Amino acid sequence: MVKILKKYKAFVIGLILIAPIFYILDFFGLIILPKEWSYEILLYAIFWSFIIALPFYKWNFLKRKKSTVLKVILLISLFFLALAIDSFMNLPDNPITFILLLLFWLGFAFILTPNFIKKYWKSITLIYVPLFLYFIYLRLFSGDLDAYLKIKEDFPFYLFFLPIPIFFFIWIFEQWKWIKNLKAEKTKTEISLLRSQINPHFFFNTLNNLHALAVKNSKQAPEVILKLSDMMRYTIYQGEKETVKILDEIEYLTNYIELHKIRYKKSVDILFNYSNVDVYLNVAPLLYIILLENAFKHGVETLSENAFIHIELYDDSDFIYFKIKNNFDKNETLKANGIGLENLKKRLSILYNQKYDLVINQDDSVYKAILRIAKNA
Repeated sequence: MVKILKKYKAFVIGLILIAPIFYILDFFGLIILPKEWSYEILLYAIFWSFIIALPFYKWNFLKRKKSTVLKVILLISLFFLALAIDSFMNLPDNPITFILLLLFWLGFAFILTPNFIKKYWKSITLIYVPLFLYFIYLRLFSGDLDAYLKIKEDFPFYLFFLPIPIFFFIWIFEQWKWIKNLKAEKTKTEISLLRSQINPHFFFNTLNNLHALAVKNSKQAPEVILKLSDMMRYTIYQGEKETVKILDEIEYLTNYIELHKIRYKKSVDILFNYSNVDVYLNVAPLLYIILLENAFKHGVETLSENAFIHIELYDDSDFIYFKIKNNFDKNETLKANGIGLENLKKRLSILYNQKYDLVINQDDSVYKAILRIAKNA
């Protein structure tokens, strides 16, 4: 019980304070309390005690948002001041009340949407200042009160409210644009993260082989260094682009294949046919390399002889096709959905939505993958 009271002591304070507050307001005639007790009074008391309790309950939060809280208090004071002046002076369309209420609503809008008000303050000023000046002229300089009331019947005062829905729809559009940009940034971040997860084991293996070639003073060492540097440059710089030419992807894949040929002592049958593709078509970078990596890692490296990888890259009127086929040791456990493939599927889903197909088949000791991407994606 004590723990509950400590946790919700703010609401206890609210219940204690509400009775004296009600009686003080009743004493000054601001509210009228019925003489007989009723459930209605109880409900009002509970409701307002909760309202009073909120500042105590959220005290730490209010301290952090002190500036905003002070602005809200100032606006509420301004509102009640406008009502008090209007009640005291008892003038139709009191200009002082009008000015105070205008400041109240502008301040309220600024607290809710500060960036929007800052961005469009010139437009708001351009629309409302002439309207406001015209109102002041009519109210104070068009003659006596009767003359003003006669003009008011003919003057469309709803003009003051017409810009509000316009600005509201502009604000809605701004929010929609912000959400759209946020989603685009999120997508870019996801793609960047997925690109960064491309398995670097190949680079480490190649560096080890390069070290061995350098120790032997092999003539192949400079060639390996050039190809490896080209690949790393492509991965770092071209890999960050949204699209690249297929020609660049072909060069990257060819360098990858050549470096693997240098690594292996065994004979591997590797065919890469790209004669039937328009090399100037655009495609997202570093998609095909994952399928080629899998072919080497789970195919060639599991076999001691008769290993093969056959690749075909071509296009038709609507699609770009990448077909790859390799054999593997059927005694080895082959993961159909490794990290690399999951990475590829996520990137394809983000980049091409429903405009791609990835079909993977495994038959005895042969693994086939076909990636089809729409040209207009």
